[in-house]
Amino acid sequence: MDKRHLKRIRRQDRVARWLITIGGLSVIFCVLTMLVLIAGTALPLFRPARLVVTSASPLPAAAGETILAVGADDYRETGFVVNDRGTFTFLDLRSGQCLDELRVVPPPGAQRVLAARHDGDLRFALLWDEGSTTLTQVTFASDFSGPERQITHRLTALAAFAPLPGAPVPLLAALRASDDSTTEVTLADRRRISVRRQAVAGDDETSPAAPQVMTITDIPEDITALALDREGKAVYAGTDRGTLLHWDISADVPQAVERRRAFADHRAVTALGLVLGDVSLAVGDSQGGVSTWSPVALYGPGSSRQLAPIRTLSPQAGAVAGFLFTLHDKSVLSIGADGALQLDHMTSNRHLLTLRPPVPLRQVQLSLQGDTLIGLDAERQLRVWQLRNPHPDVSWRVLFGKVWYENYDQPAFVWQSSSANDDSEAKYSLVPLVFGSLKGTFYALLFAVPIALLGALYTSQFTSPETRGIIKPAVEVMAAIPSVVIGFLAALWLAPRLERAIVSVFLYALALPVTLVLFLAVWRRLRHLHLAKRIERGSEFLVAVPILLLAGLFAHLAAPPLERTFFHGDFKLWLFQEAGTRFDPRNSIVIAFALGFAVIPIIFTIAEDALANVPKSLKAASLALGASRWQTAWRVVLPSASPGVFAGIIIGFGRAVGETMIVLMATGNTPILDWGLFSGMRTLSANIAVEIPEAPAGGTLFRVLFLSAVLLFLLTSVLNTAAELIRHRLRKRYGY
Repeated sequence: MDKRHLKRIRRQDRVARWLITIGGLSVIFCVLTMLVLIAGTALPLFRPARLVVTSASPLPAAAGETILAVGADDYRETGFVVNDRGTFTFLDLRSGQCLDELRVVPPPGAQRVLAARHDGDLRFALLWDEGSTTLTQVTFASDFSGPERQITHRLTALAAFAPLPGAPVPLLAALRASDDSTTEVTLADRRRISVRRQAVAGDDETSPAAPQVMTITDIPEDITALALDREGKAVYAGTDRGTLLHWDISADVPQAVERRRAFADHRAVTALGLVLGDVSLAVGDSQGGVSTWSPVALYGPGSSRQLAPIRTLSPQAGAVAGFLFTLHDKSVLSIGADGALQLDHMTSNRHLLTLRPPVPLRQVQLSLQGDTLIGLDAERQLRVWQLRNPHPDVSWRVLFGKVWYENYDQPAFVWQSSSANDDSEAKYSLVPLVFGSLKGTFYALLFAVPIALLGALYTSQFTSPETRGIIKPAVEVMAAIPSVVIGFLAALWLAPRLERAIVSVFLYALALPVTLVLFLAVWRRLRHLHLAKRIERGSEFLVAVPILLLAGLFAHLAAPPLERTFFHGDFKLWLFQEAGTRFDPRNSIVIAFALGFAVIPIIFTIAEDALANVPKSLKAASLALGASRWQTAWRVVLPSASPGVFAGIIIGFGRAVGETMIVLMATGNTPILDWGLFSGMRTLSANIAVEIPEAPAGGTLFRVLFLSAVLLFLLTSVLNTAAELIRHRLRKRYGY
């Protein structure tokens, strides 16, 4: 051979090898880059919360000596303090200069404020020394009309209650204003609570009606903490002996809802507060314990709901002095008696941060958005922190563990990314989605694998070359049908017909194998006939298919009388009443047919190629030793082609796991944990398609969806890697 020709061939081989190597490495690099980008988008979910000091300035002497409360706007530019004269002093947080002083008009006879209690929305309930209470709201407004943003502030008096005649000055007071009424709850003494409700006057009323007055007595222990819900309809109290009390005050007479011993060691309840949504009650005790309690049906469905501890949050070193809550999530900020702060999220049970300033804080408050923390320490330094806590409601436990949500009677795996109520808990468990992916894949493969493998085995080993040349391209054409078309037909054509003929389907599923076995038994007796021998040479299916179709016709005709006899004429109603199972029209059976139809061409093509490529010498040797064609196909050809067959099944598995449009259109998209045939599912891929259009970029849901994409990527990668290892072992064992 010409040396120049050899050199050219070798040079071309080297170039081809380098191109193939570069191409393979490029594919791997692109795949890994895609994984890194997706994982990088999900990674911020698990970053810890941070506090960044934005300003610290001494409090002016003009603000007064006794400071009862502090606050700030959401821009961290204007803060305010409330002193015992009822004066709100507004400060520039950047320079510490005094901007304005606005004083609440004191009630007649009042000299000073005994306590200022923050009741949400920058509303402060002021308890005056002569026994009256007032509710004042601080409002900030931003003006963008000028060259620079201007922030203005004002005070608005919302409600006022005069002291009760003959009653002592209250020890504690809580005041809430709703759209239709204002409710005041005061602790007259340690064992008596007074409730007053003033209805909001309508436009046609000249003067408001007299306030409704209620008194709660029969309290066996001294009250040490008090909480009132945002609507002014429920009162909670804690005692010095560790008892939680709950009253319904929505009617004319207070109704005792519950009296429960919270702590077996009788430690005192020192702080109470209602978490966003007014369902869960945060409880702090004298030993620093912090827990949240929610109504639970302790004795099973239908029983009365009672408060039960569902979370234990980060404890304080000493007694808990109070709580602060954000208005956009279930975060709980507990305040210790020593001025330390612990921030936790109730749903995720995730400890977010701890703040122990060198100088103890005397007063502390969160902004409305929950991203600004302002505190006044013992040295009269007004400090402001920016709270960076974008995804507090996500943790590994939330994603993959059982969580006890509000209004649930036990921990559960739940996916519910949105709700009609803004104050409800977002539920981000990925377990139902992973389960749904595996469930849909299982039923699809249960339908597709036997059909595809038996079809490939028959086509490659029993049919004539002419018949094989027709069947194989026809099956491969099935793979060209768009998945959206399959999903559309499954949802709008198959599901309604399947719902009407569900008994026929099950009856045919039983009749099909019986009919096939009977056909084979009869066929064995007819094989000696000349016509049967001609048909047997690869065309047996021409006889078998009509018989199997007749079995389907028999199942269709026999189903109505069978349903009337055994299922009272309505199988779906019988299924619900007798088995307690609901029939979802878009269920696992629909998915088995639709998704299986999409997977069959892949498994069939790969398996048929592997079976057809088994060396003819192996088949000839088996037949020469007296084995039948079926014995040769089952015991010689199939094991020899098992690496390729297994690869086809795994590729079909990956196709089913990653399918989106079929499961999106043909299932009810219900994220439940149920293996039943008659229930639907929601898969990881379908969930991404459903949720991503509504997910705000950079939000928690957005990043959780990217995390589910990472999980789907890793799931298929691990399965494909394991399949490749198994295929390699099969090739070593059955290689040829």
